[in-house]
Amino acid sequence: MNPRLLGVLAWGALVLLHLLWLAWLAPPRNGSVLLALLLTVGPLLLPLLALRRSLGRALLWVGILGLFYFCHGVVAAWGEPQARWLAWIEIVLCLVLTFALGWGARGFRRKPRR
Repeated sequence: MNPRLLGVLAWGALVLLHLLWLAWLAPPRNGSVLLALLLTVGPLLLPLLALRRSLGRALLWVGILGLFYFCHGVVAAWGEPQARWLAWIEIVLCLVLTFALGWGARGFRRKPRR
């Protein structure tokens, strides 16, 4: 499988997971669903702005954001028993995303400057 395709699929799955998690499966009990979606899904949509330039740049930004979502997944898996399975899915998606980006960057070679 193409590593860029795997990265895009993991990115899309992460967006979908947060939409389902906060809007339907385990909405926040003490806050606004709309605010929670804005704070969690909003940053994942920002790399769409970089897609105009290149997919690689957008995936780089998603990879950087993926580190924060990985941390969120670990904290949620530790502290929210009712949403633990969703947090584990988030952790796995972040690991797949990081693996795909590393796999894609492994074959990357910069052209020498003249």
